Amino acid sequence: MRVNGHGEAVEVRAALLRMRRSGLLAVSFGGLVAGGGGLPVGYGARQFRISELAGTATESLRGLSITTGNGLGGKTLAMGRPYAVTEYRDSRVISHEYDAAVAGEGLRSVLAVPIVVQRRVRGVLYGALRQPYSLGDRPLNVALDAARELEQALVIRDEAQRLLSFAQAPLPADPRAWEEVREAHAELRALAGQVPDMHLRQELLSACTRLAAAGAPPASTRPGRSTRGAPQLTPRELDVLSSISSGATNAAAAARLRLRPETVKSYLRSAMRKLGAHTRLEAVVAARRAGLLP
Repeated sequence: MRVNGHGEAVEVRAALLRMRRSGLLAVSFGGLVAGGGGLPVGYGARQFRISELAGTATESLRGLSITTGNGLGGKTLAMGRPYAVTEYRDSRVISHEYDAAVAGEGLRSVLAVPIVVQRRVRGVLYGALRQPYSLGDRPLNVALDAARELEQALVIRDEAQRLLSFAQAPLPADPRAWEEVREAHAELRALAGQVPDMHLRQELLSACTRLAAAGAPPASTRPGRSTRGAPQLTPRELDVLSSISSGATNAAAAARLRLRPETVKSYLRSAMRKLGAHTRLEAVVAARRAGLLP
């Protein structure tokens, strides 16, 4: 499954609004290559569709399919680098397949920046003015910053998709293969804390619950408490314990969870106390027996 559709659209809109809020670009629009595709920088994706608009007065640009090499966005798509023109209609450095749509919105000065994820061009963001002013470094930097922020959001979504696919696959019967499951569980919990999309975050946490439940021994074989009477760890305590269970040091857990090492130690001590454990290993074993970790 893909987890990006609606969420990606929200993130593209957020990038466009950031460009407009700068006060340097009256109009912004853009879109992504369908299906998360794209070719390595320098080869260009085949096409993308303009799906999101901000500050526009008409619908002339919505749904426009931009092909590699065609127009300003197509050139950006093909080359993987920003371009700008001061008078779109008269520019000699681009082709003019989309002049009617651009003119329909009354745009004159336009810039385009690529969205590049793992050296693949995933789409294009545009900024524009209705006057023929030269778009210098300041508006270009605004657009580049918005593109970088969007790229980071797409990296997180790609990783979420990979981990969710793993979590939804049949789980291994061989106990030796569970180390990979535990590492995926730790990564899922860490990633969930970075995701602003509530729906996606819930999907990640639901996958964590599934992995933990699948790894727990049957209730009849568990010594001590059952899952119903399991200690109530806070989400952050469970995040830390999950990272520790996959072999991470306190420093590595802190880096993964974007916490200070002292904060990780505090959460770990609290989790150990709730689990009645005296060592890290005892805490991990107790959490697994309680069905809190895979």
